[in-house]
Amino acid sequence: MSRLGVVFGGSRGIGQAVAQLMARKGHRVVVVSRNHEAALATAQSLPGVGHLGLSCDVSREQDVQRVFETLVRTHGPVDYLVNAAGINRDALLLRSRSEDMISTLHTNLLGSMFTCKAALRSMLSKGGAIVNIGSVVGVKGNAGQCVYSSSKAGLEGFTRSLAKEVASRSVRVSLVAPGLIRTDMTADLREEEASQRIPLRRFGQPEEVAQTVLFLLESPYVTGQVVLVDGGLHLAL
Repeated sequence: MSRLGVVFGGSRGIGQAVAQLMARKGHRVVVVSRNHEAALATAQSLPGVGHLGLSCDVSREQDVQRVFETLVRTHGPVDYLVNAAGINRDALLLRSRSEDMISTLHTNLLGSMFTCKAALRSMLSKGGAIVNIGSVVGVKGNAGQCVYSSSKAGLEGFTRSLAKEVASRSVRVSLVAPGLIRTDMTADLREEEASQRIPLRRFGQPEEVAQTVLFLLESPYVTGQVVLVDGGLHLAL
């Protein structure tokens, strides 16, 4: 059965892989990105019909509300929501700029709260599923990533709490915590060297994370879960 899925941060990396897999499974996909052209290009590249590309800054609640008002009016209620929009401004805490700390928290944590709040307005009447994209760093912590880790750890607590709030209305909420995945965020890392810390001895692919996201979206008796997709990296941290 075709569902309407919204992927924030869907124009690149893990979000784009989720959008592609969702489309291949026959779902209608709305790709949302700060860059409207990138969102449109990704939506147009997806297999099937009925896909849409929209622009939105998730850190701005009015932007988020506008997106969902447009969607519900033109496409109907949202079935699936994936929050893959995220930024990182890595630095030791003493060297972190206040504006970078605020923007990281607003995008990674508050932004997902805004999108979930907006999506629930249509989900509570018919059910649905939400998957937030966290990080192994949010689970285990990492030096030089205090702010990023905090935003992702907060997302884990938010996910579990929201899952408890909305389960009685048939809305499921879980979180996927990737490790080192081949995306723009890890492009500056020396992969051969960094892979030595990973038990599976390689970086993951966005498509491998997307498989877990789709599993959680489509599994009717799974909610409140935090699933690490990290090649075993958490065992070494």
